[in-house]
Amino acid sequence: MKTLGIIGGTGPESTIEYYRLIIAAYRQEKQDGSYPPIIINSIDLKTMLDLIGADQLVEVAQYLLDEIKRLARAGADLGLLASNTPHIVFDDLRRHSPIPLISIVESACDAAKALGITTVGLIGTRFTMQGRFYQDVFSTQGITLVVPEFDEQEYIHDAYMNELVKGIVLPETRKRLLTIVEQLVKREHIEGVILGGTELSLILGDVTACGIPFLDTAKIHVHCAVAQLWS
Repeated sequence: MKTLGIIGGTGPESTIEYYRLIIAAYRQEKQDGSYPPIIINSIDLKTMLDLIGADQLVEVAQYLLDEIKRLARAGADLGLLASNTPHIVFDDLRRHSPIPLISIVESACDAAKALGITTVGLIGTRFTMQGRFYQDVFSTQGITLVVPEFDEQEYIHDAYMNELVKGIVLPETRKRLLTIVEQLVKREHIEGVILGGTELSLILGDVTACGIPFLDTAKIHVHCAVAQLWS
């Protein structure tokens, strides 16, 4: 069996959830009482976000690549970034990584395609909603990706960074997020919505409202990773 390496801390709450989800998914596959080998490298969220906010993407890639190399030296056979935002430099990381990396964006795209979705909404951090890395992957599969309006994006980003990353889950925030999704359904006729921030599953992971599927990228990513432990 392969050893999975995780770049965590980006943020901490979803890193904890990743571990729980991996164990649960593994138990579904292997019911012999065993557990998967996992190495977690919890890095500094602020360092990464400061670099991304300053548009220093070369430095972001180098920072993350150094931490991936640390995972490889510790014995990881494959790796993942337990967050959507750092996938802004995923292509560079994949080219230079000493171990195979599992993309959360490609995993989400495969899930949307399997559901037959042709138009999908995306919510997450400002960097994710305004970046090209989701658009570039989904467009290759003929899936139209739309994001909320600017003021809605600002609200989502603020709630994400000041509440969800800190483990704060408020009912009023959940209500507003659902209203934004409902507006995307009305304006853009989306057939599903991507929770493009792994902390979003903490507040919207159990949603069945709006009449569309909510694609929980953390859960999708985990299931792709667990499936590769034996491949």
